[in-house]
Amino acid sequence: METTSPKMPQLAPEQILRAADYVELVWQEQGTEEEKAALAEFHADGPELARLIGEFGALLLADYLTAVPDEHADCESAYVAGKLVTVASRYLKRWCLASGAGAHTAWIAAGFLIECMQEVDQVGQFLADIRGNVGAGFRSGYGLS
Repeated sequence: METTSPKMPQLAPEQILRAADYVELVWQEQGTEEEKAALAEFHADGPELARLIGEFGALLLADYLTAVPDEHADCESAYVAGKLVTVASRYLKRWCLASGAGAHTAWIAAGFLIECMQEVDQVGQFLADIRGNVGAGFRSGYGLS
């Protein structure tokens, strides 16, 4: 079962890494001056950041959080999971691409993605996998150009 939408924009490896860095920064405490400065730097580019997090969120939902093993691709639950991902991704991207979306929207969208990852207790592992796959080269279904 293919859960990645064919309409998903292509993301360059550096965009994937930037988005993963931002989500991880939001996930952390942001207690040090260095962390606060890094967060402010991300937020300075609010509209572009919101778009990036929307696209990254769709990628994360489709290819990491709801991956269905091949042996279960024909199951009804895989079909339902695929449809839920489609709706969640479409809503997330629409919200992040809306005119006027900025740093606040990116922050909330990152929080949504973190909540999704925390449901399976794997925030750190998901982000490490994403970074590792970018370095090793994604398989064709991951939306990379």
